[in-house]
Amino acid sequence: MALAGAGWRVLVAGRRRELLDSVCAEGGGALAAETCDVTDEASVRALFAAAEARFGRLDLLFNNAGISARPAPVSDVPLENWRAVLETNATGAFLCAREAFRLMARQQPRGGRIINNGSLSAQMPRPYSTAYTVSKHAITGLTRMLSLEGRALDIACGQIDIGNAATEMTEPMTRGVPQADGSLAPEPRIDAAHVAATIVHMASLPLDANVQFVTVMATKMPFIGRG
Repeated sequence: MALAGAGWRVLVAGRRRELLDSVCAEGGGALAAETCDVTDEASVRALFAAAEARFGRLDLLFNNAGISARPAPVSDVPLENWRAVLETNATGAFLCAREAFRLMARQQPRGGRIINNGSLSAQMPRPYSTAYTVSKHAITGLTRMLSLEGRALDIACGQIDIGNAATEMTEPMTRGVPQADGSLAPEPRIDAAHVAATIVHMASLPLDANVQFVTVMATKMPFIGRG
């Protein structure tokens, strides 16, 4: 969980270290860092209270926290894996978005922006990724609800769906991951800096303009007609 600043009061929620570093670098550098368990309501509330106490307001939340589980057919998915992924990816994003909404609605000037990190799996599943795919479809629903309810509060919400950014989480793709035809194959990745630049563009827009959904991906990765 990182608080960053470059003229904005920004909260970046997530564990993907390379992507967080890239966002902070693109935006002008981190000013502070705090730890938080995004699945714990009290921990999330404490984080946002610390952000408000330090900066006085919040202009942007980047909802980036996410985990995946070991690939498995749906019939073999352990309940504990399902719960861990949904609690982090869906519940964690909701708790952070809820606290951001509360703060952005009462601060003066009112409003702000929330950017949710979806995934290509929010559009199209990978083989053996039931929990992750369901959690990312939930993010799309959350983005739409936040956009709808945010209109009256000057809160804009958009979603970035990222395909194969070069982070620790995607390292196995260089060795080979399951494909729709049942084979294993390596997949190309892109520098996380390209993702960060897109996020910074989304964040830099005035609140009367919004990138609702955007997909940033490795050009040659299997996605359109996966497999």
